[in-house]
Amino acid sequence: MNQRVQSSERSRSKRVARQGRILELIRSREIGSQAELAEMLADDGISVSQGTLSKDLLDIGAVRVRSGSGLLVYAPPGSEIASDHALHEQRLARICAEVLVSADSSANLAILKTPPGAAQYFASAIDRVALDCVAGTIAGDDTVMVIARRGDGGSDMAEYFVSMARTGRPAVEIDDGNAERRQ
Repeated sequence: MNQRVQSSERSRSKRVARQGRILELIRSREIGSQAELAEMLADDGISVSQGTLSKDLLDIGAVRVRSGSGLLVYAPPGSEIASDHALHEQRLARICAEVLVSADSSANLAILKTPPGAAQYFASAIDRVALDCVAGTIAGDDTVMVIARRGDGGSDMAEYFVSMARTGRPAVEIDDGNAERRQ
């Protein structure tokens, strides 16, 4: 019984290490196939069957996304390729042009009015862009409240959305007030 427990622990430890290496590889390189990934693992001394590799990719939540160069590649869960971000921004701009009725602000809040039933759809598009200057959104039936990270960011935020509503194009991203910390 004791040998089985030790064997199981060794197996789990190897799986965790292998999955960690897979995450490192897909974060650092464009990998388009399981065969390519298996070859890279083999170069690292990790031998893995296609079935095990497929299960590992599922376990870690890896997804296939289109890279900036147009290739389908593996990516870690929750990651976003630059072209995906641009698509989300374009979608948000289009939605602004379609549903933003008015915008108002106070301190760090932007209040966005939409036709009835459109607020949650609009807030979801805002959330998907994941703007650094946005702490979060709250949506009702016809109103979205956007909370800016800066204490005085509400008016800039409202203007950002109004600008996209006017043009139907992505606006210049708002300064989140953290430029000094990022440098």
